[in-house]
Amino acid sequence: MREKREVKYQMKVLSSLVKVFPDEEPVYRPECVKLSGLWDETVSYQVAYTGNHFLRERVDVKVVSPIAEYVRVRTVEQVPVGRATNGIVDDNYLKTTSGLYPDLLKDIKDGKVIIRSHQWSCLWIDVKLTDEIPAGDYEIEIQLVKDDAVICSAKRKITVIGVHLPKQKIMHTEWFHADCLADYYHVDVFSEKHWEILENYFHEYVDRGCNMMMVPLFTYPLDMEVGNDRTTTQLIEVEVKNGEYHFGFDKMKRWVDLCKKCGIEYYEMSHLFSQWGAKYAPKVMALVDGKEERIFGWHTPAVGEYTRFLQAFLPRLVEKLKEWGIAEVTYFHISDEPREEHLETFKAAKESLGNMLDGFHTFDALSSYEFYKHGLISKPIPGNNEIEEFLEHGLTDMWTYYCTGQFYEVSNRFMSMPSARNRIYGIQLYKYDIIGILHWGYNFYNSQHSYEHINPYQVTDASNGFPAGDPFLVYPGADGHPEESIRMMVHYEALTDLRALELLESLTSKEYVMELIEEDLDEPLTFKRYPKSDMYLIALRNKVNKEIARLSSAS
Repeated sequence: MREKREVKYQMKVLSSLVKVFPDEEPVYRPECVKLSGLWDETVSYQVAYTGNHFLRERVDVKVVSPIAEYVRVRTVEQVPVGRATNGIVDDNYLKTTSGLYPDLLKDIKDGKVIIRSHQWSCLWIDVKLTDEIPAGDYEIEIQLVKDDAVICSAKRKITVIGVHLPKQKIMHTEWFHADCLADYYHVDVFSEKHWEILENYFHEYVDRGCNMMMVPLFTYPLDMEVGNDRTTTQLIEVEVKNGEYHFGFDKMKRWVDLCKKCGIEYYEMSHLFSQWGAKYAPKVMALVDGKEERIFGWHTPAVGEYTRFLQAFLPRLVEKLKEWGIAEVTYFHISDEPREEHLETFKAAKESLGNMLDGFHTFDALSSYEFYKHGLISKPIPGNNEIEEFLEHGLTDMWTYYCTGQFYEVSNRFMSMPSARNRIYGIQLYKYDIIGILHWGYNFYNSQHSYEHINPYQVTDASNGFPAGDPFLVYPGADGHPEESIRMMVHYEALTDLRALELLESLTSKEYVMELIEEDLDEPLTFKRYPKSDMYLIALRNKVNKEIARLSSAS
């Protein structure tokens, strides 16, 4: 006979920067849970909970607060991680092994959550601050309720600063893969159902600080091995008649209109040449004598007949960009991640464009300052592990990016990394006056090189291609809406930190803000040297908020 024992439950308030694993008791740190925010931002924290009961229990979750209507509660779900790292690691990883990691955020649809016996679970709490909430302190209590009785609860206070967070200045693009949504949801590309799903994702994309959208003129020549293919996603309608090229822009106009509707401010045209060297044309489908054919792709070099195609297409495209009023906010890509060994092919591709893109920025991710010196890219986008060489040469108005290759010392957002390594990015961007950030994977649901489609709920590392967390930020919810991740929300926090720092600078000076950032550090903050503690980030943001409140009230 099993001995009867008292059932006990526990709850702990945690910051948004903790990752809670089922078999590890999280540490409550009072200095890390002080929370404040400005109007027009969402602030987040977590509540971990467990119980010592024999079987799992399903209980109600209740929010008790004078601002309860602004509070959203989600569960933090564990996801499988096969590839956790790139093998070479520094001392700023949580784990380096395969296993279950906390990442997926799921809305509580029936008001109930599961308490797992002798395992820690976690709730993610978002508080959306608007100017409908008067400045002041507010208590939020999260209750777990069983049989109409509160079995445990956790309280915390939030200080609302009565000042609006300024509009985001930095340009931010996460490459949006429309083909992956069509593939996952089994809908035809650019069918009405596909457009409906795209709109759902565009809204989330903008809500979390993404304000530049990639436009798939033709199927992205990205993430494919030479000769491989991915689902056709081409907005431009092409027809070949008597050897001449004719173009339709209706689908592209619909894409741009949807972007405008959802709040997109900047546009980047998909790459005009193949990845890693610009040796080939992208895949282009066209009607030839009434039959759809692939007229360009891996079988056609970048320079040749494709040059004649671009000479017909690009002037028409530029006309449309001007007609739609977006020419001034449009950027062009040549080829992704060229290296020094690709100098000649990239140069030939770029020169084949002649002056057709005069007046537009061309920008591309690249790893070598030596490559940039040849003047083939007007706006280089180096990785955050390579940007310091560019800065040392006096470049300003810089972009930067990270992906699977930025795994040592610098900030990134792999699931195996602590969330502080994700959030510190905002402060680094502020210090170096970065004007734009890029990442390749908002929703890449293929294996590496696009050999196969994957289910991102089951495969988080592009079929062992990249560390989990690199290929995507959101999961494809069953209802055609994206489900967010811890990494998405913490990255959003990094961007709101940046906006708060810019606001404080407008009330003081850059020097004043940098003094706040670095006053307690042993060495100046850089992309490779930065404080790694949660406490630093939370204390700094609260200090910045306090200064904003003081200076705003004084004025």
